Amino acid sequence: MTAKVLYEELRPREFIERINQCPIAYLPLGTLEWHGLHLPLGADGLQSKGFFTELAEEIGGIVLPMLFLGPDPYFINEGTGYIGMDELSFDDGNAQQLEGTAYYVENDLFIKILEAILWNLSRAGFKIVVAHGHGPSTGTFANNIKNFEQKFGLKLFELWSLGETGDQGIQTDHAAYNETSLIMGLCPQLADLNELSGDNKMTGISGTDPRNKATYEEGRRIIEKNVEAVGKKLKNELKKITWEKRDLNYSNIKLMFEK
Repeated sequence: MTAKVLYEELRPREFIERINQCPIAYLPLGTLEWHGLHLPLGADGLQSKGFFTELAEEIGGIVLPMLFLGPDPYFINEGTGYIGMDELSFDDGNAQQLEGTAYYVENDLFIKILEAILWNLSRAGFKIVVAHGHGPSTGTFANNIKNFEQKFGLKLFELWSLGETGDQGIQTDHAAYNETSLIMGLCPQLADLNELSGDNKMTGISGTDPRNKATYEEGRRIIEKNVEAVGKKLKNELKKITWEKRDLNYSNIKLMFEK
């Protein structure tokens, strides 16, 4: 039987059991962003949440709901706002809005959102938080790790520092070989390479051409390699810390229902 690892699905006793065993929280940094014609708009969060779910099933810990808001380069031209791949996908000076993209928040606001999440996780009893997903979101998290750790008393990581490197890591391109393979390995029904029938269909893809190399098997291989590598490092981190066990020992309970 597969373990329940999603925060939103755990009852209080199940939560206590999991956090007492392994006080690690996994935060998927998603978006609703164009990832080529062949991948779903939620590809960032689907990859990170899917990977974190398999990692939590393997070593313990709890996976948080996907955070779909995130930072990215943003500018306004003639009254229209353009985000990230809206500009990067086209020749200079020819930005075009990619349909379905809807995730942008300013970097300062994103940091405040992360701080609120980390405060809550610290209060709940977690000792380690691993956040990963959308590139600019992950980068902002990584750039603030030292400050966040001092502020909230947590040990923080992202997968680029814990897992494999290059195209064998987790989410190291944009909708190309790596991310396409990961989606195919985690939720193959959501990827369709038939949508990419020629060069004119390759909008919003950056990295190694997925048509020649991305497969379910490649995705599974990358996932399993990283579960092993990341899991080993996190187990070593757990050995360095101690934590107080949580319980459900309440008193002075106010009854708020009618008999």
